[in-house]
Amino acid sequence: MAKIKIGTSGFSFPDWKGVIYPEKIQGSRMLEFYANEIGFNAVEINSTYYKIPSPKSFDAMVKKTPSDFTFTVKAFRGMTHDPFDSRIETRPDMEQIKNFFNQFKEAIKPFKQNNKLGAVLLQFPVFFYPSNESMDFILRAREFLKDFPVVVEFRNIAWTRQKFFEFLKNNNIAFCSVDEPGLPRLMPLVDIVTSNIAYLRCHGRNLNWFNAPISERYNYYYSEQELKEIEKVARSMIQKAEVSFIFFNNCHAGHAAKNAMKFAEMLEIPLKKENGLL
Repeated sequence: MAKIKIGTSGFSFPDWKGVIYPEKIQGSRMLEFYANEIGFNAVEINSTYYKIPSPKSFDAMVKKTPSDFTFTVKAFRGMTHDPFDSRIETRPDMEQIKNFFNQFKEAIKPFKQNNKLGAVLLQFPVFFYPSNESMDFILRAREFLKDFPVVVEFRNIAWTRQKFFEFLKNNNIAFCSVDEPGLPRLMPLVDIVTSNIAYLRCHGRNLNWFNAPISERYNYYYSEQELKEIEKVARSMIQKAEVSFIFFNNCHAGHAAKNAMKFAEMLEIPLKKENGLL
């Protein structure tokens, strides 16, 4: 039977206190509660997009989680965004980018060494367009991460073509399917799997996506009917993969955790949510 890993994109949020976590919980105990009390079996680390931490911080996370718990880690922005952002005056060159990859690999060693690393997520921006240069960059990134499972998330609908899915499949790169607002340029929800890993991120459907600050962009709570729509796609993906990751990224006010718990119930994945606050 295929493994199904479900959780949220991040776990350390002050506005989850009194909603998901106990009101007076310390930040250092949030991951333990997330994994051991609620019972999620995976988490996607997103803070690495902003800063590459020391391996010590991830070593501590390893020790706080059960042996079968899995981490996926989002790549640093210098590896996926800054090289293509025309708003940045001095963009990193390939040597700097390679250094970022090396620093990142060093940081996530504790996850890999303890068999708790599920994948590295390379999330490219909406201004990352299909081209030979873009595909060459993806191949270089794959080579830099040759000893790691790699997932690629696109934010531009131009990538939803069969030849690009075949490109990922031929290079053993997992495609990240996304549920996000139905706005021009953004990706539609598709049941595409291009490696032994199925990967689904649910960002919410906030139509104010492009204008809202990051803190509000993911402020969205999925209805049960919307979750049923996503469930159909998720079940199709699960059948095509050896391991499936499903993460909710609508983290505002605990929405992600609540939706993830409900989704786990729909997929008949047992959690310990009776120990939580829901």
